[in-house]
Amino acid sequence: MTKDKLALFDLDGTLFNTDDVNYTAYRDAFADFGVELDRDYFVKECNGRHYKEFVPRIMGGTEHMEEIHEKKKANYAGNLKYARRNEHLFNIIEGLRKDYHLAVVTTASKKNVTDILNFFGVQDLFDLIVTQEDITRPKPDPEGFLKAMDHFGINPKNTVIFEDADVGIEAAKRSGAVVFKVEKF
Repeated sequence: MTKDKLALFDLDGTLFNTDDVNYTAYRDAFADFGVELDRDYFVKECNGRHYKEFVPRIMGGTEHMEEIHEKKKANYAGNLKYARRNEHLFNIIEGLRKDYHLAVVTTASKKNVTDILNFFGVQDLFDLIVTQEDITRPKPDPEGFLKAMDHFGINPKNTVIFEDADVGIEAAKRSGAVVFKVEKF
């Protein structure tokens, strides 16, 4: 049977609660540059956003942005014990597998996405993974979602997107797909 529907899933805050994983990884990366990162500020203003948006604000410029991001990626896997899996959403995914192509669309790096999916043993659930390395315009631009739709040749009316963050929801709406908001788990 050919699948003619697509379900797209954001990673941070949707498939997994990664607040403390990302915070701790970035906290340690910023500390190497003498910057103390406030957890509440990070969770509210930074987590789930593209690093090029928030690192320059925290650092007061772009001078060490790539170094910090590389250090964060290196720190990430060591902090996965802080991640929580969205069990209800993974149950829904199991129910969708028969009729839907499944894909992750995230602003996270390919390395960190691979790390967390492997840590939880769920990488094989997804037919496609679109990360920050695969796009030129991060959310709220719908490029990542549209790229996944194009990959499978499925139009927006046959696509559902699961998202949590305002920028992701805006991107999902702009793609023309049906949007489900994940608020808490």
